[in-house]
Amino acid sequence: MIRSKKPGKQRKFLFTAPLHLRRKLMAAHLSKELIKKYKTRSLPVRRGDEVEVMHGEFRNRRGKISRVDLKRYKVYIEGITTKRTDGTERLAPIHPSNLRIIKLNLDDKRRVKIIERRMKK
Repeated sequence: MIRSKKPGKQRKFLFTAPLHLRRKLMAAHLSKELIKKYKTRSLPVRRGDEVEVMHGEFRNRRGKISRVDLKRYKVYIEGITTKRTDGTERLAPIHPSNLRIIKLNLDDKRRVKIIERRMKK
């Protein structure tokens, strides 16, 4: 996207990125079986994808993506929660780079076309 090596410019790019680029930045690696099947290493995450957490507090936990937050670059997964100070639970935000996609949600025709286009390459 941006060619600068300066950390400040990299951060500024992330903070001011338009939605169509944020979508691409919200990508996660695929499992080995999906890599062989679709001949691509990573895809943007989508609601309904089944993922496994690879790094952090919730490592090795699996679940379906319930929400994708493009503004904060975070993903919320069913069953992965944190406690708030008042005792209630809420979904824990996780960055998609810490996830591995296990099962794709192929309900969206546009997404299927994107995958087919990548497979031709």
